[in-house]
Amino acid sequence: MDIRVTSRDIGPRTVVEVRGEIDVSSADALRDELSNLLERERTDLVIDLREVRFMDSTGLGVLVGVLKKVRLQGGSLQLVIDSERLLKVFRITALLQVFTVHDTLEAALSS
Repeated sequence: MDIRVTSRDIGPRTVVEVRGEIDVSSADALRDELSNLLERERTDLVIDLREVRFMDSTGLGVLVGVLKKVRLQGGSLQLVIDSERLLKVFRITALLQVFTVHDTLEAALSS
């Protein structure tokens, strides 16, 4: 499993930093961390994907599933992506129209 997921609270928001590769063998670690946050009623999430080297459809599925849960709980989910390679995956799958994406953590936290 080549993934590291950490989170920290910044006021009412929780920043989730993801490093490594999100694929079928590692997506459960991300799903588990995000589920734990939602159980603790941390529903204003900023997921920082700047250190993600690769993401497959399993990772996209985790993010879409969490977005649905967050919205049902009245929260918000924003992504931080600065890699053109990763942005391309979101563009091709039309997920840029679904997610709010920022290129810096500062931009996400100030919105």
